Amino acid sequence: MLKEVIIVEGKQDIVAVKKAIDAECIATGGYSLLTKTIEKIGQAYEKRGIIILTDPDSPGERIRRYLVKRFPYAQHAYISRAAATANGDIGVEQASAQSIRLALAKLHCTTFEPGNEFTYADLVDDNLTGHSDAAIRRKLLGEILGIGYANAKTFLQRLNHYGVTRAAYQAAIIQLEAKQ
Repeated sequence: MLKEVIIVEGKQDIVAVKKAIDAECIATGGYSLLTKTIEKIGQAYEKRGIIILTDPDSPGERIRRYLVKRFPYAQHAYISRAAATANGDIGVEQASAQSIRLALAKLHCTTFEPGNEFTYADLVDDNLTGHSDAAIRRKLLGEILGIGYANAKTFLQRLNHYGVTRAAYQAAIIQLEAKQ
């Protein structure tokens, strides 16, 4: 059984996660988190640690931002939009067990002493902003690095806050170039 508790949005997400891995899960019930749910997440955070695995959509990102303000040392797992889309719906519950395991294998934690390894110039140099294919390239690079899709500003923040090394970034850029 996984030590950390996985935080997801709904009951169907719990079902999908349990098909992939033996883990305890807590459902937020969407963005309107109840006080008792926050308390339950807080207990898990203090005792075992938590992994935030929300849907790769706007509401999922809003929930993630809300949780990280309260639980700053939480770990983050990201499933790509493509892997989490099926039957005209997007969410963790749509992802395969393999996609969930892959996301959990690429965990990241926000650091409080963020690095400044990466700059906006890196994004420009690698066509991750200011280029017609920038959004697609960020999406693919985010999948490779396991930091999810984001706009340029948030992508840069994740690179610097999630402890991505220059070597890992360069290896991911090479892998990205090979895909395109």
